[in-house]
Amino acid sequence: MIDRRTLLAMAAAACASPLFGRAEEDRAGLVDPFIGTDGTGHTFPGPSRPFGMIQPGPDNAASGWDFTSGYQYRAPRILGFSQNRASGTGIPELGDVLLQPGIERREDLSSTYAKASEVARPGYYAVTLADNGVRVELTSTLRSAFHRYRFARGGRVWLLVDLQHGLTFRTDRQPVQSVGNSFSANAFEGEAVRQNWTSRHVAWSVQFDQAIAAVETLPPRAGDAAPRYLLGFDLGADAVLQARIGLSTTDRDGARRNRDERGGWDFDAVAAESRSEWNTLLGRVRIEAQEEQQHIFATALYHLFLHPSVVSDVDGRWRGPDGSVRQAAKGLRYSTLSLWDSFRAANPLYTLLVPERVDDFVNTLLDHCDAAGRLPKWPIWGGETGTMIGEPALPVIADAWAKGFRGFDGRRALAAMVATSTRDAGPLYPGDDSLSVWSLHDRYGYYPFDLVRGEAVSRSLEAGIGDAATARMAAMLGKPAMARRFATRAGGWRMLIDPETRLARGRDSKGQWRAPFDPLVPTSPLNNPGDYTEANAWQYTWTPALHDVYGLIAAWGGKAGLKAMLDRFFFGLPATKGAEFLGQEAMIGQYAHGNEPSHHIAWLYAFTDTPEVGHRLVARIAHDFYRDSPAGILGNEDAGQMSAWYVFAALGFYPVDPSSGTYVAAVPLVDRATIAVPGHHALVIERRGAGDRLKALRLQGHAVPPTRMPHGALAAGGRLVFET
Repeated sequence: MIDRRTLLAMAAAACASPLFGRAEEDRAGLVDPFIGTDGTGHTFPGPSRPFGMIQPGPDNAASGWDFTSGYQYRAPRILGFSQNRASGTGIPELGDVLLQPGIERREDLSSTYAKASEVARPGYYAVTLADNGVRVELTSTLRSAFHRYRFARGGRVWLLVDLQHGLTFRTDRQPVQSVGNSFSANAFEGEAVRQNWTSRHVAWSVQFDQAIAAVETLPPRAGDAAPRYLLGFDLGADAVLQARIGLSTTDRDGARRNRDERGGWDFDAVAAESRSEWNTLLGRVRIEAQEEQQHIFATALYHLFLHPSVVSDVDGRWRGPDGSVRQAAKGLRYSTLSLWDSFRAANPLYTLLVPERVDDFVNTLLDHCDAAGRLPKWPIWGGETGTMIGEPALPVIADAWAKGFRGFDGRRALAAMVATSTRDAGPLYPGDDSLSVWSLHDRYGYYPFDLVRGEAVSRSLEAGIGDAATARMAAMLGKPAMARRFATRAGGWRMLIDPETRLARGRDSKGQWRAPFDPLVPTSPLNNPGDYTEANAWQYTWTPALHDVYGLIAAWGGKAGLKAMLDRFFFGLPATKGAEFLGQEAMIGQYAHGNEPSHHIAWLYAFTDTPEVGHRLVARIAHDFYRDSPAGILGNEDAGQMSAWYVFAALGFYPVDPSSGTYVAAVPLVDRATIAVPGHHALVIERRGAGDRLKALRLQGHAVPPTRMPHGALAAGGRLVFET
């Protein structure tokens, strides 16, 4: 083992590197990647380029809900460093090709580490492995990982290569279906098929800057189907070993090209390039605020821009959900699309902050439909997981078209939307029940709880979101009959509003209401199956507002009825205790900010005569549930959705109806913000006055409707003034 003085010296040297100084205009220096890594945020501290294919980082465990990104801030040991993961999801996946260096030959090279030695910045991560005598540094390009190991001494050192390792929740079965690997003088390459959250093909190509002196195949452990190796390297006095790793969904050639997309062995230059890229992107939005809020806001932007992840190789090839390799005609293709979460705020925010990527996002969805016969729900690494309910790709496409994006074929998009909205979905795995079964839905106008296996109310309400999006797309493309057809079906939510409780309540195939009925009991298919998805009746009843807010208001008797329901929801009902795993986290009354069905509800006060109540609630949510600390995100980050909510709140508006191309105003949480996207006029946002009620909203001196702010006007730039 390395002595403590050497460990501290190595850590201090790394922390003192110019890489970590923050100049006044260094926006990346405001980011803390540790925010959200402690608790249920499930983020990770390792490096990534914006929307990168690769996210190398430390894995503390291979399975378990706490380790869906591989990392938990308080975990005391590091198993090694795998090359890819997802940020803030509720299910673990990826975690391919785990490497772990050490100065001693041991089969188990897991190690303790001192938190003081751990450093994370955009584009860079480092930690000193106390038991292994090595300082590990990580950076990345768009499609490759770069490792640098500084050992305590030269001579023979060792590196564990674990191809069995992966982040998995299916501990009941063997995830590796097939595997192959081969070595050369200073590299190894291989590929595998793995089955966990999805079935996927992964190829790798790993090259070292030193020759491999020894290859030892470790004996397989019980249940192993992929090999583990110990590689020996003979180092000189500098005691440094570097590795470049490329991954691909296609084959070894793709992984090798991805590995070499930049080339060279200048680790510091790659890390500096990554930081520069992050600085440029993060600089698109600037706020005037205290340093703590600057950290929270910049980190939210950083998390927002981690996903979706590029999945196409350097040459444009990628493997789709049908297992075939496809070629992108132009642009990039993406995966890690947490659509059930991101359609609500993250995707609308991309249209404002990274408009140059939106057409490729949509073309990715359409290519997926070509391969699978329907639009995706939750794809990762190019494969479909089938996770969650509804058809959340539909509002993403309609919103892009409504906002003027024309880099995709509108007729092709509408055809994909109609196919997804009319063809029954088939199960991807045994017990895959959260499906759009339109033949059943069309027979009753909703999903009867006695004919489906759970989530009947949530599935019915989410179907309306997609139907409204399809109707809008049809109308924009001049298909009025088709628009009326889907708009009518989108109104089916009214059949589930119980006149006695005024809540969305399950009905059976005979039209009878669910009895007994407790609107405060949350349900989830993986825990206690019922009519709702990670929520209860009170939380899901607000879903129609995502596409028909005025219809919901009318169902409750007008503005006064809406206010009465909102007041009771936030202030008249107790918070649920001890059910965080059912989405009951970060609560105000029955509002649960830790899960997405609640995210739009506070903004609905804008449609009442007391909008200031909603403004105060938005400020309270942002203050109480987002913090400048590792425990600073309460609830799964969900690939950018939680962060998108905060960014919108700080700017003072939110896409309550996320396929409409409009926003709803509150009061900004900062005095001034500037959005400056290259090629577009800057939008300057100002808050005037210290009040908590919006008095007037003006863009370039012209009044803007606060419940229907047009995206096109904001994207055109100018000065947006909130007078309180």
